[in-house]
Formats: sequence, structure tokens, C-alpha cells
Amino acid sequence: MRSDWKKLCAFALTEVEATLAALPAPLRAQAQKLPVTFERRPNRGLQADGIAPDTLGLFTGPAFADEDAVPVPPQIILFLENIWELAEGNEMIFRDEIRTTLMHELGHYLGLDEDGLIERGLE
Repeated sequence: MRSDWKKLCAFALTEVEATLAALPAPLRAQAQKLPVTFERRPNRGLQADGIAPDTLGLFTGPAFADEDAVPVPPQIILFLENIWELAEGNEMIFRDEIRTTLMHELGHYLGLDEDGLIERGLE
């Protein structure tokens, strides 16, 4: 299942922009300040820190409520080749999983834990 990196980035960017645009205005304003970056897979440094090689997305940095207390800015990383593999090369499933993973990581930014995300269907 070969992936075209530029194509995956274009699909993901379109989906990220559409997902953020659909958020309620106050949440959208905060979410649009949060950088979203694309990587193929978690690098060795992340894996050494305990991030599984098949992770789909990652929120790093402080939650929204704690932003001023930590010198590292928050960001979301989406691991596009892992998401593509999960989608089994299906573009529609890939786009849907980009949206779900983005919302999951935004939930972490807003202070939700895994249980809170599962309750909202964002596991």
C-alpha cells in the first residue's frame, strides 16, 4: 500500500481546514492558533519517549488552560502514513480518520483525558 506524501498532505490539509472551519466560533478561534503539523510516522525520539510506532496523532505541550505556565508551545502532530495504512488506502476513510484524530487531539488540548474522549466518540 504505497502512499504519495504530497497527496496525503494535501488531503490532510483540506480536512484539517474544513474541520476547524466547522467548529463553533469561540472554539474555532482557539483551535486555529494551534499549529497542526504532518509527519510520516513517530520518529525514533518520540518512540524512545514511549510513543507507539503506529500512533495516529499526538498533542504536545500544555493544555489550553495551562498555556501560560509552560515555555513549550502546544501543537498537534498527525502521522499521515499511519492514518493512510489504517484507512487501507481508501481516501474517504483517510479523510474521516484525519478529522477524528484532529478532534481527538484538540480534545487533549482542551483538557479532556482518554475517558472523556471515548465518551464523545473520539477514541
